Amino acid sequence: MSTFELPDLGEGLTEAEIVSWLVATGDEIVVDQPVVEVETAKATVEVPCPFGGTVTELHGAVGEIVAVGAPLISVAPARPSGAGGDPPTTVPSTREAPDSAGGNDAADHSADSGAVLVGYGTGTGARPPRRAARGAGGPLRSMAIDGPPTTSDGPTRVVSPLVRRLAREHGVDVSALRGSGENGLVLRRDVESRIASPPEPPRTHVPTPRPPEEPGVHRTPLRGAHRTMAERLSRSRREIPEATVWVDADAGGMMELRSRLNEAAPDRPVSVLGLVARFALLGLARFPELNGHFDTERGETVRFDAVHLGFAARTPRGLVVPVLPDAHRLTTRELSARLDERAEAARAGSLGPGELSGGTFTVNNYGVFGVDGSAAVINHPEVAILGVGRILRRPWVVGDHVVPRPVVELTLAFDHRVCDGGVAGGFLRSVADRVERPELMLGDV
Repeated sequence: MSTFELPDLGEGLTEAEIVSWLVATGDEIVVDQPVVEVETAKATVEVPCPFGGTVTELHGAVGEIVAVGAPLISVAPARPSGAGGDPPTTVPSTREAPDSAGGNDAADHSADSGAVLVGYGTGTGARPPRRAARGAGGPLRSMAIDGPPTTSDGPTRVVSPLVRRLAREHGVDVSALRGSGENGLVLRRDVESRIASPPEPPRTHVPTPRPPEEPGVHRTPLRGAHRTMAERLSRSRREIPEATVWVDADAGGMMELRSRLNEAAPDRPVSVLGLVARFALLGLARFPELNGHFDTERGETVRFDAVHLGFAARTPRGLVVPVLPDAHRLTTRELSARLDERAEAARAGSLGPGELSGGTFTVNNYGVFGVDGSAAVINHPEVAILGVGRILRRPWVVGDHVVPRPVVELTLAFDHRVCDGGVAGGFLRSVADRVERPELMLGDV
């Protein structure tokens, strides 16, 4: 019987929550068949099992957090179709369990027994997963108990019925023993030695029991994307000496431009976020200090030529920050369309870990929540985040008159280690100027 452990899902992830089991105990599965859907801090993925056979045990219930390397599913190899047929090819698990307490058959080690990458199969005819969990590039670990038996091409040599009975009574798997007798013969002293020094049992993930709560008190553990975002924002507050600047802008010019663009091409609409993002990209071209990271360990600022634009998106799984790579290369309509596509994919939970990381600058449109302003938290390890409040008709001085105008508050939180108020204010003012007079954008096209 083989036990498949939760593999390394990459991106530094150490655990995942079981969302749903795709198989049940007793089901027959094939190599690389998706068996469970898990939610990590970055995305929801289906995990394929590199073993084929009969499912004997599911390790963990829906909603349980499973650590990387903890048992996930146990599979018994399928029986040969005929009495004299060859056994099916299987892949060694990260943990091999004995077939029976007193059996004397050696575990099967076929020619295809080797480390396999998650989702890549173990031989011809393997069915690929619908969406495989991506590993970190390394093979799955394969561990043996006390090394392989001395004889690899036949059953473990146990001649004495007394030795067999002793092993059976004490639950010793003789196939896992290295015989000290001639040609690997398992002797009484080998069994007694194992009885005296049993192997350490495999570690399993056991949920920590929680104390009962008082009536009226409710606790909700942070999981998945919510937990990761909480950790990232906490680190941001601990490490980054941030400052915030803000400015009110007359958004009338931007709204008029949006109306004209959408009338000209209603099948390719431009959103408010798309326009603000375009203005931010133009501002970063003038103030590149804000498009980068800060290397805390080396005490260095890191600037990037390419702008990988992140934007905050609220989803059923919590706040996530999808990233548009090379956003500076997109036209305004392309930028708006890609933002909408990524936002929809984020809400559906279909974005992979690589699409939720690697940003160099973030835009947060918190105006959709009906608020005017916010001191946004920088998305670590970036150095700045632009916030956009709701657009609301307010009194505005135009010449010598006070008239109602659509006004928006723009905020910029920035890492004071990277730049001073002059750079931050210059960037924010460049964005506000284009919000008020978008024709200024033509000078940067």
